[in-house]
Amino acid sequence: MTDLPPRTRGVIALLEQNCTVCMICARECPDWCLHITSHTETVQEPGSMRPRQRNVLDRFAIDYGQCLYCGICVEVCPFDALHWAPDFDYPGTGTLDGSGAVAELVYERPALGEWVAAVPPPPPLDPAAEPAPEATQRGGRPGR
Repeated sequence: MTDLPPRTRGVIALLEQNCTVCMICARECPDWCLHITSHTETVQEPGSMRPRQRNVLDRFAIDYGQCLYCGICVEVCPFDALHWAPDFDYPGTGTLDGSGAVAELVYERPALGEWVAAVPPPPPLDPAAEPAPEATQRGGRPGR
C-alpha cells in the first residue's frame, strides 16, 4: 500500500460488534446509500427481572456507486461502528473491457468488516488539551 495523506478517505469499514442498529447513519446519509435491516430479539439478562428487547443486525450494506464519500455516517455514529479505511483496491470500479459492473459496488457487512483491520489508529491527542473527564481522579470535570 502506498503512503497516503493523513486525512485520505478510502472506504467505510464496519466494526459490527459496535453497531446497535440505531439507524442514525442511514437517516443522516444524504444519498441513502446505506441499506440496513434488523430484527429484535428478547434477551433475559442475568440479574434482570424483565427480559429486554435487543436489536440484531441482519444486513448492513453500502452502495459505493451512490456514496458521496462525505463521511457524515462516520461522524454521526455514536458507537464508533463506522471508520474510514485506507483501501482503494476494491473491485467494481470498472475496467476498460466493461467488467466490474455497478452491482459489484454494493458491499455487504462481511466485506465491510474485513476493512476494519486496515483502519489506522486515531491521531494522538493534543498535549495542550484539557485531560478527559474520565482521566481525572474523581471522574468528574477538572476543577470540580
